[in-house]
Amino acid sequence: MAESHAPRRAALRGLLRERGLDGLLVVDLLNIRYLTGFTGSNAALLLTADGDDTFCTDGRYTLQAQRQVPDMRHIIERASAPAVAAKASGRVGFESQHVTVDGLDTLADATDAELVRAPGLVEQLRVVKDETEVEALRMACAAADRALADLIEHGGLRPGRTEREVARELESRMLDHGAEAPSFDSIVAAGAHSAIPHHRPTDAVLHAGDLVKLDFGALVDGYHSDMTRTVVLGEPADWQRELYDLVAQAQAAGRAALAPGAEVTAVDAAARGVVERAGKGEHFPHGLGHGVGLQIHEAPSLAKTGGGTLAAGMAVTVEPGVYLPGMGGVRIEDTLVVRDAGPELLTLTTKQLMVV
Repeated sequence: MAESHAPRRAALRGLLRERGLDGLLVVDLLNIRYLTGFTGSNAALLLTADGDDTFCTDGRYTLQAQRQVPDMRHIIERASAPAVAAKASGRVGFESQHVTVDGLDTLADATDAELVRAPGLVEQLRVVKDETEVEALRMACAAADRALADLIEHGGLRPGRTEREVARELESRMLDHGAEAPSFDSIVAAGAHSAIPHHRPTDAVLHAGDLVKLDFGALVDGYHSDMTRTVVLGEPADWQRELYDLVAQAQAAGRAALAPGAEVTAVDAAARGVVERAGKGEHFPHGLGHGVGLQIHEAPSLAKTGGGTLAAGMAVTVEPGVYLPGMGGVRIEDTLVVRDAGPELLTLTTKQLMVV
């Protein structure tokens, strides 16, 4: 991904000039990774409007930094943030959402620069993904798709297994298909547990007739996928089919509403309206979706409380759910990229009700 980092830094320089800043002290490790490619656990970056940048890490990462950040001046120092702050001059922003009060005192002691709160500048760029990022998301989604297919093909979803056993196997199979790690702790929720939106797997046993909700994702090259599918073990009851069909209709409406310029609240409303017209609005308690990328949850928020509009290149989830306490619930979730010609679907597992 090295070829993609210089354009990102150039875009950030443009934001600095717009804000009248001579530089930005970047201390968040995900933002540093986005701008440089560095994946170590200690680093700081001074990015300047004129391109005289400084990167700092400690001695554990000297060789790694030379390999991952070859196009920038390096400092090797344990206290990375003060070390780069000492190189700053003029009016310099800092990531106030990531710097503690004590940390700010340390930065101020290290520099003569004027330090200015500048939250969210890198995150503003991260909202819209470049094609290198989309390809990483595509691979992460493919690893999750293949893992679920393998799980089902080899009988991993069957009565008698526990939620925890299924979750462990699903995560292992994602690793088999190229994931660095799961995106998050997988959700496997069977029977009445499927009515709990974020149920954590237990030793509860799967039974014939259960709805089983699986919410999981794979991490590839630092990027997260996110997918939910709900299956039924054996022939579904009428209420299960009806519930599944309702959520599928809501999810299709949400996907169809994804377009550049669309208000995030309108996208949520497109899906939520389907559920509300069916008289089940109170059983859809969460937002429709969220951005996904270097973090599993990032901007934008597709929700009634969200703000702003979509832009081409944003990667988002669409995940309506309807949960009937004591009975079961259904959630269907995809990861998609907003495109001018219509959303690009990255999670390709069927959304037809799977009977296993």
